[in-house]
Amino acid sequence: DTMRRVVRQSKFRHVFGQAVKNDQCYDDIRVSRVTWDSSFCAVNPRFVAIIVDASGGGAFLVLPLHKTGRIDKSYPTVCGHTGPVLDIDWCPHNDQVIASGSEDCTVMVWQIPENGLTLSLTEPVVVLEGHSKRVGIVAWHPTARNVLLSAGCDNAIIIWNVGTGEALINLDDMHVDMIYNVSWNRNGSLICTASKDKKVRVIDPRKQEIVAEKEKTHEGARPMRAIFLADGNIFTTGFSRMSERQLALWNPKNMEEPIALHEMDTSNGVLLPFYDPDTNIIYLCGKGDSSIRYFEITDESPYVHYLNTFSSKEPQRGMGFMPKRGLDVNKCEIARFFKLHERKCEPIIMTVPRKSDLFQDDLYPDTAGPEAALEAEEWFEGKNADPLLISLKHGYIPGKNRDLKVVKKNILDNKPAANKKSDLINAPKKAADASNTQNEAKLDEILKELKSIKDTITAQDERISKLEQQMAKIAD
Repeated sequence: DTMRRVVRQSKFRHVFGQAVKNDQCYDDIRVSRVTWDSSFCAVNPRFVAIIVDASGGGAFLVLPLHKTGRIDKSYPTVCGHTGPVLDIDWCPHNDQVIASGSEDCTVMVWQIPENGLTLSLTEPVVVLEGHSKRVGIVAWHPTARNVLLSAGCDNAIIIWNVGTGEALINLDDMHVDMIYNVSWNRNGSLICTASKDKKVRVIDPRKQEIVAEKEKTHEGARPMRAIFLADGNIFTTGFSRMSERQLALWNPKNMEEPIALHEMDTSNGVLLPFYDPDTNIIYLCGKGDSSIRYFEITDESPYVHYLNTFSSKEPQRGMGFMPKRGLDVNKCEIARFFKLHERKCEPIIMTVPRKSDLFQDDLYPDTAGPEAALEAEEWFEGKNADPLLISLKHGYIPGKNRDLKVVKKNILDNKPAANKKSDLINAPKKAADASNTQNEAKLDEILKELKSIKDTITAQDERISKLEQQMAKIAD
């Protein structure tokens, strides 16, 4: 009650949500029925992607934002996975690149043509193989180009360099139970995870060590979520022992007691938190709820301030959250959700009513832009960088994205691009026209070479350990 009683000054007290008119929804979409607690939807300033039901494999739709109305059953999909797709995430540094994780144990990275799909896409730019069970979480690094994290039901987290297709960090011994979610901090130096063992862990992925952890973050047995806030604190949602939904705020430097802990209600849908670092507002969307509650986080008690609830009649199957640069600043829009129903996707717009038509700079501080602050190699070598910010004063005009190039020492080099853009992987044109037999011969050659390198390494390893044993004996 205290959360609601206190009337405090906040420019976000009157944020109000509104669903768009019917003709601005995306209709006749068979939203995935997989039982998995991801949001099933990912959006950016160009596209909305939605995981859909697909016979014999996994697929997701990618629609240009303006393609509203009824979506034809024959509309092309991204359908290269052999099992259902469980999670999708747009690359923050390239609005045409999206990653997907699937029950088929792989992660795939796709390049979407500039104007959307005209044919179904079955060829990913790169397939990332390393998990032994289904992959339920994919999350791009916020500031380093081509760094992608995936987490699977093998309780492992793998961090990939997508530009080379390699797994560079494998955290496979930190979680003893299922990982519910993973969140990067603002500059991507740490991750936090929520797991079925009721622990929240803060991990330094490059040092491969747990920096902080909290047991029984929420006492209930149902799934939790944990996300980093801009100031480095951690916000969690979960359930109490009496199955009440809770939210809490933690300081990772001292996880003994929460900064704030609030009980909400007794509904049983998992609360998916969506966070806007610019306004410090958290939106909570429960799976199966028909409402979105939002809270402002400040550094004065009670720290988590209830603002309001947007309610509608229909329950939500999933939810997409538009990055700030995709919003309409002229309408004082501070958030836009893409709510999934059983058969449609409905945008919901959150605005702060203002009388003036001028740009409201207090609502729109500079926000994370599409340019990466670091290259993958720099991050893996230990560098950190905050997001590169842009002003939204004159609105955001999406620039030309550079194509994702994967430099793998293998067949990908001369694979003709799936789209007309043969520069997708910048393959030399002549090589692209070379016949497949050459490619296969090359691949065999490379595989043989790899095998011989592996054998050499194994032999050297054995030699080294023998030498070490002899040295130990001498030392004794």
